[in-house]
Amino acid sequence: MSSESVGGILGAIVAAIVLAMAVVFGPIGQYGKPPKPAKAEPAGAAAPAAPAAPVPRGPGIKEVPNQ
Repeated sequence: MSSESVGGILGAIVAAIVLAMAVVFGPIGQYGKPPKPAKAEPAGAAAPAAPAAPVPRGPGIKEVPNQ
């Protein structure tokens, strides 16, 4: 076998491996993969209530009448 044919065979093997890895790890979605289970939170661990109004930040902005 010449070095060109060995290089062609090795190149085809590397290309097949790269293509297989792209299919396995690529952004194809859920095709061929089981759906991811939804995270279930325990009933006792409720999130803390958000404050009614956000706390203003920075300097207070006052409305100035047009003159």
